[in-house]
Amino acid sequence: MVQRRTHNLAIATEGTPMAASAISDYIAGLDETLGAVSAALTAHLDTGLPGTVGQLWHGHPVWMNDKTPVAGFKAYPKYVTFMLWRGQAIDDPSGTLSPSGSAEMATLKISTEDGFEGAVLDDWLAKVSAL
Repeated sequence: MVQRRTHNLAIATEGTPMAASAISDYIAGLDETLGAVSAALTAHLDTGLPGTVGQLWHGHPVWMNDKTPVAGFKAYPKYVTFMLWRGQAIDDPSGTLSPSGSAEMATLKISTEDGFEGAVLDDWLAKVSAL
């Protein structure tokens, strides 16, 4: 198992079994509702972003293409923020992505498992993958 130490925490490196375990542990630490949202997002990210690796990055799950973040999520007390690093560069006919920050990031706050449409999310992931 390959790992590196940052701030005295073990962080999984790409392609290791520890990466999936770290994401599972992250989700297990959430309440039932946010855990369900996070598990659903994980399933979409795992299948919708071929060639990327999910790992903990800055303390939350992020799917990376080599060392470049593509998408991820971060849980807060009342919602989960889904993040697309180049989300402003894609067409979003649903109009549900919100620009975030000064770069190309776009986000969606999700408070329940039915708070996003899987087909819409899969479309965003396909568009981001094509960039």
